[in-house]
Amino acid sequence: GEQPFSEPPGDDRSRARSPSGSSSGAWRGMATVAGPGEEGSGGGFSFELCARNAKLAATLPQGSRLPAAMKTGTTICGVVYKDGVVLGADTRATGGSEVADKNCAKIHYLAPNIYCCGAGTAADTEQTTALISSQLELLRLSTGTQSRVVAAVTLLKRMLFRYQGHVSAALVLGGVDVAGAHLYQIYPQGSTGKLPYVTMGSGSLAAMSVFETGYRDDMDEADAVDLVKDAIFGGIFNDLGSGSNCDITIIRSATGLAEERRNFRTPNDVGQLRALYARPASLVPPPGATAILETQVEIFDAQPMDL
Repeated sequence: GEQPFSEPPGDDRSRARSPSGSSSGAWRGMATVAGPGEEGSGGGFSFELCARNAKLAATLPQGSRLPAAMKTGTTICGVVYKDGVVLGADTRATGGSEVADKNCAKIHYLAPNIYCCGAGTAADTEQTTALISSQLELLRLSTGTQSRVVAAVTLLKRMLFRYQGHVSAALVLGGVDVAGAHLYQIYPQGSTGKLPYVTMGSGSLAAMSVFETGYRDDMDEADAVDLVKDAIFGGIFNDLGSGSNCDITIIRSATGLAEERRNFRTPNDVGQLRALYARPASLVPPPGATAILETQVEIFDAQPMDL
């Protein structure tokens, strides 16, 4: 039979347990390290899911494979400046390796003083923010006061934690209220963090490098907008999942309202380039090139709403 791997004398932690429960035995594939509660164990990793996945894969028909998670791409970010919050996002929506939408809006309305950038599955981010927006509206109607940023964060994190990350919504939430300007990052599992500047999405590393270089305390609005724009450009030009245009939303403490700058910058606009190209006349069909062989009109006895 096979011989077990040699182990240092007296090192009980590194001793693997065989399926029969003995601490010495043959290693076959991936062994399960003794976990808490097992005799003579000091803890360790468990590879039980690897064995389960291998068994599931073995039962699949020939040529089939286990489904993989869909990869998503986005660059979203935000920064707190001395008079409010600036949020930014790119506008590319992807379906796997294909660009599904070149001008997708990723900055969502939650309240007049609170907006939220979404990364992940487009449907999850849109429906999640719409649901929380309606709850905040009902809360404003019942209290007669402005929505608090921390209330929006609490509603979002409670919902996302309830679904344990299966709702694919990674959010950057910014807003102003009586307590000042606030910026949060919210992970799909429900964990949150409050920071002066945040990035999320597949292009977050490129955007964060711009923030780490150019951020400073008490920035004015123009500098904050330029910094967010440059951070989004970092994701657009260095991340394949991000692209197209840059959207900006400014939430000011003085008014408690937001200004949306849709398509604030369009670095990938090819309109001028296409205007320089003249399509050959042979590729432009003249009017009447397609003959109409027959025309038939039928009138139905029905109201317009019945059709």
